[in-house]
Amino acid sequence: MLVAAVGAGLAAILVAPLLRGLVARFAVPEGEPWCGACPLCGREVLLLPPTGRCPGCRERLGAGAWSVELVAAVVAVVVAYAAHGPSAAALAWAAGLGVVLGFVDARVRRLPYRLVLPLAGGVAALLAVAALAEGRPGVLLRCLLVACAVGALLELLVWLGGLGPGDSPLGFALGGLLGWYGWPVAAGGLFAAVVLAGFWAILRAAAALARRCPVRGLDVPVGPFLLLGALLAVLAR
Repeated sequence: MLVAAVGAGLAAILVAPLLRGLVARFAVPEGEPWCGACPLCGREVLLLPPTGRCPGCRERLGAGAWSVELVAAVVAVVVAYAAHGPSAAALAWAAGLGVVLGFVDARVRRLPYRLVLPLAGGVAALLAVAALAEGRPGVLLRCLLVACAVGALLELLVWLGGLGPGDSPLGFALGGLLGWYGWPVAAGGLFAAVVLAGFWAILRAAAALARRCPVRGLDVPVGPFLLLGALLAVLAR
């Protein structure tokens, strides 16, 4: 287990330049074009070093220095510890794109469909392969039911104005993944996300009050907490 965890952490650090490039590409405000190149020198944004600076002009792009690498390594170690059997591939896929989505949502308060849809499609395909490999095709029905339940609940909150449009498809994808482990794990992941998001909102409100700033208008990115709640639920099962 220790060897697997260390290997997963090192693999995450090796993949981190690609993840960091995706964060820089998609972390743009709603309505603006994707950042395919450095806005200062025009160099293509594909892979970025841990410093988060453009290799051509040293302009800072995307997330802060070493933040993506640290988060990716920690998530990879947790996945290596929690994942077992053929379903580990689906969890690893969700974790990799989840790191990117978490940074994007935290930075610009949006979950681009160009990232959410590949996450959902990859999870569905890999879970289907895992179900066939384990001889448990019936578990896919539970995954679908959990995905629909979580997605519908979050979509209702989107209609009520409490969430962004990308939160419900992300919940659908994560619900399908957690459905592999059962309804209690899915409920635990959703509960953990609500608690963590609420706690973060309280901390932000307290900090605003301490600075004598208005509390109204403080928005909380829900995506990172949905992802973290799902990871904790799988780890604690």
